[in-house]
Amino acid sequence: MSKEEKIIEDEDAKTNKNLLPKEDPLEAMLAHVGEMGRYQKYLLLGMCPFGVLFSIVYFVQMFITLTPQAHWCRVPELSHLAPEVRRNLTSPKLDDEYDKCSMFVANWSHVLETMTPPHPSTPTTACLYGWDFEFTDIPYPTVVSDRGWVCEKSGYVPTAQTMFFAGSFVGVIFFGWMADTYGRVPALVASTTMAFFGGIATIFTSGFWDFMICRFITGLSYDSIIMLIYILVLEYIGPRYRTLVANTTMAIYYGGGCLLLPWLALWLADWRKLLWVTSGPLVMIAIVPFTVPESARWLLTRGRVDGAVKMLRKFERINRRTIPQDELEEFIVKWSHAKQSNESIKSLFKSALLRKMLVFQVVLYMMVSLVYDALVRMSENLGVDVFLTFTLASATEIPAIAIVVVVLDRWGRRNVTSASLAVAGIVSVFAVFLSKGVPLVATAVFARFLINISFTALMQWTAELLPTSVRASGSSFIHVSIYLSTMLSPFVVYSAHVWLGLPFVILALLLVMAAGFSVMLPETMGRPLPQTFEEGETLIREYSLCGKTEDADVELQYRKRSLIIKEDIGTLK
Repeated sequence: MSKEEKIIEDEDAKTNKNLLPKEDPLEAMLAHVGEMGRYQKYLLLGMCPFGVLFSIVYFVQMFITLTPQAHWCRVPELSHLAPEVRRNLTSPKLDDEYDKCSMFVANWSHVLETMTPPHPSTPTTACLYGWDFEFTDIPYPTVVSDRGWVCEKSGYVPTAQTMFFAGSFVGVIFFGWMADTYGRVPALVASTTMAFFGGIATIFTSGFWDFMICRFITGLSYDSIIMLIYILVLEYIGPRYRTLVANTTMAIYYGGGCLLLPWLALWLADWRKLLWVTSGPLVMIAIVPFTVPESARWLLTRGRVDGAVKMLRKFERINRRTIPQDELEEFIVKWSHAKQSNESIKSLFKSALLRKMLVFQVVLYMMVSLVYDALVRMSENLGVDVFLTFTLASATEIPAIAIVVVVLDRWGRRNVTSASLAVAGIVSVFAVFLSKGVPLVATAVFARFLINISFTALMQWTAELLPTSVRASGSSFIHVSIYLSTMLSPFVVYSAHVWLGLPFVILALLLVMAAGFSVMLPETMGRPLPQTFEEGETLIREYSLCGKTEDADVELQYRKRSLIIKEDIGTLK
């Protein structure tokens, strides 16, 4: 090799040094203590209450605010009569249906004597004494029936749900920042504590405003209650087991919670009891600081090497494995001389590659979450019992996640996500031409099944794409988009009043666009979790369409430098 070629080769190595994937030192330590040892299995079992309660925190408000469809104005003088008789005597008819929100202005003593309803031309007024409810479709008292949140007050229910998501918006940002600043465990304890106090306090509310405040407090915990423990456990699992572990646990815990909730509500038959049973177990958060290890990756990014080694020693002891002393010493020396990370979600935006990837993830999450929530809401209007409908829709969670476990490490995150979104878009197009009935129900359930696949893959994909120093806050930032987009889903569902197929047209367009955005993200299958911004940028350059332009720029700079070197060598000669 000539001197000129040697110089150019050295320059080439320097230029492309940062483009080569780096070995993850922590994953090398995990290989010694066990990528899926006894302690990891304990942690997975410990995720169970968080996964179940995550689904319950999300959906319980739906079951405590269900509205019995049969209701009419209460008249105290008629309270001793049978429900059907009371409704016939007090409610005027509109298009052969009883008016639920108005009553006759009549002499009720005279009505009782004759037991005949007032003449249809009798003046009417809004309900003066509240409402009577018939508990047939919803066989237990709810907040709505107890407090009369119907007719002019029917807007209270969606407003309270909006306040829950407003709390989630604030909580996911705050606890994400807290997790990256003070650690995963303190943030997990704080967020779960909010869910406990918010749920219990809701039981003792008596009006609308105190109910809304309590739902806001509960909402602070939503998403953080599972994402923080999910990220923490995922960081201790070896690459070979991440897909199996992350998705199997979500299938069993989250899916199981969804299936349990409607039948728990029917069994308890009281909204206050339901909140006691679903919020009370959250008190177990008190033992988490003594049983759940802090993230070694987070400790290393904060320069706390002794703390990270302490966690590894704990894994050694419980897994009954040993890290070779020379490798552990090398690990300690390496991280002791490493600079403490000052990388933050704010500095992430300064990297063109990471910023572009983050934008794609945000847009993708917004589209997928809007479709997911809209499909859940549409199930209420399919003419089937709400408890059965919810169960059928929720039942798609477990098989969908099971499929992800099987195919995610074979086909890759990008292929699974984009394919499921594209097929869901095609299914939504078919739904446009169907009328209400079994075929439409089957189509909607199948679309929900496909969305569950993409959402599950996307959840793991996000955790694998973000560098360790911003993994929690970055995930929180991305998940904030969920609450912004789900505010629009009721309007998508309402568009069926214009045309029955319009919601599915909107969903199909969103799904096709989401599939396109998912193709742009880097593939992470079988690759180490990026520890720093530099490693995150390398991942994008090497394994995504986002980084191709950057690669071209690097290659151009290299060639320019090579020409300059050659010219300098010629001048020296």
